Amino acid sequence: MVKHQNGSEAVSLSNRSVPPTFRGRSLGITTLVAVQLLIGVIHVFFGALLFVFEDFSILPITVAYDVYTLVYGLLVLVFAVLLWQGKKAGWIGTVAVSLFVIAADSLTLLDLPSIPGIPKAPAIAEIAYSVVVIGYLIQLYVRKRFCFGDLNSNMAKTQGSSQETTPI
Repeated sequence: MVKHQNGSEAVSLSNRSVPPTFRGRSLGITTLVAVQLLIGVIHVFFGALLFVFEDFSILPITVAYDVYTLVYGLLVLVFAVLLWQGKKAGWIGTVAVSLFVIAADSLTLLDLPSIPGIPKAPAIAEIAYSVVVIGYLIQLYVRKRFCFGDLNSNMAKTQGSSQETTPI
């Protein structure tokens, strides 16, 4: 309890418990990076495997999926490392790749033009996973960790420090 000058008491928020960490990172970031690294390695391995055993004599449509799988895996690995390092580029890249997966897999499920060869079976799970990743990364305390801060306070700073803003 904190006692104010007027005699009233209030609960102090500074006594909040600190979330568990691992090597200076929240458990959420640690878990996300570990899962992203696993997903990246799996996609690089199978993307390279598919690409190596592809029959290029007739240049089938499945080459697009082979390249997509390989590039996706590499991007996930790069952005996972950047997330671990606390870089804003890791946050932006992970959100961008997740949004792309949601779009590409949604188009595949709807039988609309997308990357040829994306299988429909895992598309629903990939969309769900990407939504969870984005949902975690856009939380205020995670955005603050990657130097985005509170969007309302950022707007107040750009409008001038003397003006008050109300949350939208």
